[in-house]
Amino acid sequence: MLETLIEIIQKIPPFWILIIAFAVTYIENIFPPSPSDAALVFMGALVGTGTVGFLPLLLFATIGSTLGFITMFVLGVRFEMKFIETDKLKFISKNALLKVDDLFKKWGYWLIVANRFLSGTRAVIAFFAGMSLLSFRKSTVLSFFSALLWNFILIYLGYIFGDNWKKVDEYMTLYGYILIPVVVVLVAAYFIYSFIQSKKQNANS
Repeated sequence: MLETLIEIIQKIPPFWILIIAFAVTYIENIFPPSPSDAALVFMGALVGTGTVGFLPLLLFATIGSTLGFITMFVLGVRFEMKFIETDKLKFISKNALLKVDDLFKKWGYWLIVANRFLSGTRAVIAFFAGMSLLSFRKSTVLSFFSALLWNFILIYLGYIFGDNWKKVDEYMTLYGYILIPVVVVLVAAYFIYSFIQSKKQNANS
């Protein structure tokens, strides 16, 4: 998929490169995983050749990222707890989802700040941020600046590495392989801690 996308990008005018930057960063928030990070690094390499401007590329990519976040956030708000009550998620218990809801009410804004740096979890974070009824305005602003910083890093790395942009993609892939298990372990530790605390409270009551 990435190779096909790159072939398309190489053959189109600058304006359509910006449209693709917007599209891939938007879609990634709805249907992860997608090759948006690698695509942005490659587009950053095109900045070095003068094919497309740095600032326009950064702007279009960040708007796409933010609107994708907003889409999932709004879906989370719409379904809210009704989504849980219908028991449509047979593979996830209601109590587990309620614990995630508690997690987001406590740490949600920090998770949104870290959102762009957690590849593969962006749609989930946005959805649960909405489901937890966090402030739409604050969430959107935090998401925008998180995306702005992350996209800046990706585009700049592509720009300075030029033809060696694939090396950056390899490091980004390794980063994802390391980060995701760490996040999973931390979340699991939180659930275990919450479970133990609830057991203690029930025992003392």
